[in-house]
Amino acid sequence: MIDNSPVARHRRRMENFNAIVDAISAAVFFKLPMLGTEIELIVLYLALPMLFFTLWLGFPNITQVGRAIRILRTQPDKGEAQGDVSQWAALSTALSGTIGLGNIAGVAVALTMGGPGAILWMFVIGWFAMTVKMAEVTLGLKYRVFDAEGHVHGGPMYVLKAVGAARGWPKVGLALGGAYAFFALFGAIPMVQVNQSFAQVKVVTGLTNGWGYGIFLACAVALVTLGGAAWLGEVAKRLTPLKVAVYLVGVFAILILHLGAIPGALVLIWDGAWTGNAATGGAVGAFVAGMRRAVFASEAGVGSAVMAHSLARARHPVSEGLVALLEPLLGTMIVCGLGGLALVVADTWNSGLEGIAITSAAFAQVSPWFPWLLAVVVFLFAYSTLVAWGFYGLQAWGYLFGHGARAQWTYKILYVVALPPAAAIDLGRVVGIVDSSFFLMAIPNVIALYLCAGELRRDVKAYLTQKENPAG
Repeated sequence: MIDNSPVARHRRRMENFNAIVDAISAAVFFKLPMLGTEIELIVLYLALPMLFFTLWLGFPNITQVGRAIRILRTQPDKGEAQGDVSQWAALSTALSGTIGLGNIAGVAVALTMGGPGAILWMFVIGWFAMTVKMAEVTLGLKYRVFDAEGHVHGGPMYVLKAVGAARGWPKVGLALGGAYAFFALFGAIPMVQVNQSFAQVKVVTGLTNGWGYGIFLACAVALVTLGGAAWLGEVAKRLTPLKVAVYLVGVFAILILHLGAIPGALVLIWDGAWTGNAATGGAVGAFVAGMRRAVFASEAGVGSAVMAHSLARARHPVSEGLVALLEPLLGTMIVCGLGGLALVVADTWNSGLEGIAITSAAFAQVSPWFPWLLAVVVFLFAYSTLVAWGFYGLQAWGYLFGHGARAQWTYKILYVVALPPAAAIDLGRVVGIVDSSFFLMAIPNVIALYLCAGELRRDVKAYLTQKENPAG
């Protein structure tokens, strides 16, 4: 006899819900066997355009880094180009969303999965990711739109809509753009950031009131989120250098403490990339772990950063694309690379710990109070990520429901209210929904990149030729 009590019905509903979430997660993170190990199909889907566009666009991740830095030094002022924020503020906002807890805990995860060799592969894949960031941001600037008040709106959804219309597939473009915006609404709720930051704060302070921490963090996010894009840019361009600097202070302190171990650690990383060890899957395991974490850390191909860069006052779409080139360089190659080296010299990655606990143990080798420094870093990383992704979600909401004042305030309130529970509950399968949505964003975004490959190369060549021969 079937139990129809309220408790039993609720249990069955939860079981059905969990089954649906598990099925979605299994589909999104479907694994393929690869030389004796397994890798998620979505990671390969994101890694392939990194290689393709690096070759297709002529290795701008080598030849154009200097130009990207010069663009930041000579960015246009208000009135010289359209846009809501400076190019530096747009880059800082994008970095706020990209350089998050994944750059701290993600490195530790890569080490436990693939050994020290994974750090080299993270560095290499991060280098390839630079070109994809350049490509997607160039398209975002090219197809961004301005409303009646002169404010800019952009992102992969606008690219897909415009490209579909230009190629005679308006309904396809609308559908793909709508799909991207829909997935972005769920992917833009980084509840894990709230949960993990509370976990580290709890370790060093003994704080047990998750709801109190969550409400405090939500109020801090609301101060910026409710202030609009200009305020977001101002906060991001000050907070991003601060959080990276504080983290690197800890990393360099670990490296100085273990100065004599650095040459041996570099050899270990190099050898591990080509030989590895059986416990971590050998060389293939190192490669897969490094590639997976680099793809996740850089977010190249996901298209999220396009929404931040679309705000920039840029003289040409390619110029902002070149600025975006610096994101994986700073976030994945430098921050993750140095952080990974510090964990190898500290030898905490091989101590049976997991995730951010590995980093915390390495910081504790410098001084008993250094885990407090890490707690500050974790809070700053989580906070800036929440602020940036709140803006990304707002752009997706506006694409679906309009950019009117009522629609915008509705989303902002919903976003802020959704944050506190994450610090107090076991996320469980809710995280599965958020993570699945995040990587589903990549599917339509990468389609747009391939559809626009020809015009991308023409635009880049035309821009660089004009810069080399300004009178021509």
